[in-house]
Amino acid sequence: MAFVLTAGQAADSPQFIPVLGKIRVRVPVGRPRTRPDAVAADKAYSSRGNRAHLRRRGIKAVVPEKRDQAANRRKKGSAGGRPVSHDADLYRERNTVERLINKLEAWRGVATRYDKTPASYLAGLHLHASMIWVKDLTRTTR
Repeated sequence: MAFVLTAGQAADSPQFIPVLGKIRVRVPVGRPRTRPDAVAADKAYSSRGNRAHLRRRGIKAVVPEKRDQAANRRKKGSAGGRPVSHDADLYRERNTVERLINKLEAWRGVATRYDKTPASYLAGLHLHASMIWVKDLTRTTR
């Protein structure tokens, strides 16, 4: 899991590539993986830039296309390119991330940003995320 801290009014979509760049998945042997097999996201992340970044890195994009983007592509005809592929089964797994974000926001310090410094806010975010992870880990091992 990776976090990128921004100003409160910053949108999520521009942070897609920086967050993806911070992801490190440990494997039993060797250095951590930095390129996932697929990335599932909602329509807010369906920008041309995000899709191009995923394509360059060989990552499968599981992001539905916005209606206006699809309409613009169809309007261009054959020059508009192919429709984006969408794996509905992988997209359903995206709710795991949504549930984690909801659990994080249930913590008052994260939801209200009471911490004065970015470092202390980020530390609280990491602390609460690790508490959620440990709680879920102990629940699954029983």
